Formats: sequence, C-alpha cells, structure tokens
Amino acid sequence: MNTETQQQPAGVLGRFRSKRRQRVKRFGKRLIRRMAGFLSNQSLVEDAPVMDRTQFPFLNDIEANWEAIRDEIQPLLKHRDAMPVFQELSPDQQKIAKDDNWHVFVLYGFGCKLESNCARTPLTSKLLGDVPRLQTAWFSILAPNYHVPAHRGVTKGILRCHLGIKIPKPPERCRMRVGEEICVWQEGELFVFDDTYEHEVWNDTDEERIVLLFDFDRPMRFWGKVVHRSFIAALKRTAYFLEPKRKLPGLEARLEVAIKRADTLADNYDDQKSA
Repeated sequence: MNTETQQQPAGVLGRFRSKRRQRVKRFGKRLIRRMAGFLSNQSLVEDAPVMDRTQFPFLNDIEANWEAIRDEIQPLLKHRDAMPVFQELSPDQQKIAKDDNWHVFVLYGFGCKLESNCARTPLTSKLLGDVPRLQTAWFSILAPNYHVPAHRGVTKGILRCHLGIKIPKPPERCRMRVGEEICVWQEGELFVFDDTYEHEVWNDTDEERIVLLFDFDRPMRFWGKVVHRSFIAALKRTAYFLEPKRKLPGLEARLEVAIKRADTLADNYDDQKSA
C-alpha cells in the first residue's frame, strides 16, 4: 500500500473530527450564553468582573503562606524550559499562547491531580486541597514583553484566582484587564475574578511574571449547582476536556525526566569537584 493510500483515511478522519469539534464548540457557546444569566441569578456572591476578596475567607491561608509557596516553585524554575507551554495542553489555547512565551507547572487540571508535581510542591498542594470544589491549579509563568490577547472563560459556574508570586517592576506595566477593570498584581496578594468577562494580559517589562492560578466552583444555590455540575459532567466527555487529560501525564513525565537528568548531572559534577 502506498503512502498516499495510507494517509487518506487519517485525513478523512481528521477532517471529520475537526468538523465535529467545531459543531460541539458552536453548540457549547450557545448553551453557555443561555446558562450565564441563570447561573448569575443563582450565585451567592456578586456577579462582577473582579470579586470582593472578603467573600472567600477560605483563601486566607493561601495568601498568608505565599512566601512558602514561592519558595516551593523557585527551585523548579531552572527547569522551566521542560515545563509545557500553555498551548501544549490543548489546541484550543493556540489563539492566546504563542511559541514558548507561556509556561505552566500544573498541579491539578482537567480532572487530574499530577502526583509528581504535587509531591514537589507539598505545601502548595495541601493548601489548594482545602479550596472547596477546586477545579484546576497551576503556576503560570509569563515571558517578558508578551501580550495574551482578549479571551473568555467557559462557564460562569467557575471563578478564577490569581496569587502574585513574582511580579515585575514597575508592577503597573504588568497588568490584566477584566471587563473594564484593570488589575495589577502584587506579590503576596490574590484576587478573584470571573473569567467569562473578556480579559487580556500585558507584561510590558523585561522580567517574567509568575502567579499561582486556580479555579473553583462559584458558590451557588441548589439549582445553580445542579445545572453547573451537569454541564461540567457533559464537558468532561468532549475533546475540549479529554485531549488535555490524555496529554497531562506525558507532559508531567517529560518534566520529571528532565529534573532527574539535571539532578544527576549536578551530582556528578559535585562528585568530580570533591574527588
């Protein structure tokens, strides 16, 4: 069988999957728009682009321990090139993440707890484990002089939190717009926002920006929880969710190999120096 014959079924299958993905995305967007008003009415907290921080007292321990969280990620940054770039997680992110400008160190994502990564950041993982209905969590490492274009999140049933870990100076040149509000990160401070509002990020400095990013369920009344959790259950059956879930173990393993190789080289170098 020649190469052309072998490639044809894959091409047909690829086009079918691409069209199916587009149909699912169009349906999903319509459903999300219809759900947004209902979930907003069911919310037990305000519906605003950036939320009043005092509505989430369970975040206090995370903010109070920010220096220990910073100390856990700091030694891992020398392996940042082995960390996945954001668009590796999902092709849906290719519009907002380009080249190697946005690395992530994932702890929880797409229904997976990444055990090796969590073991390397035990306190951070423990603190995140106390967040009610945690959905995702990762360290977001943004390169200097990079702009993340305007985009929106998937559902109003989830809120997003950023904790400033390493923020360039001057901080006002590293900022995020959520709706019409401008947010400037500060080291050791966190804020909560609704990422279904259009948002974009600028790092107009010569330093990288690092935040701990995590998502949790919006506090809602009974029927809001039912609708939201049913939607998430359906989402978990789509390529939007399944593709990243399949990729995560391999990406974690790649990083683990790189870290162990670097540690071995460092040990060998120390042995040679002391010999």
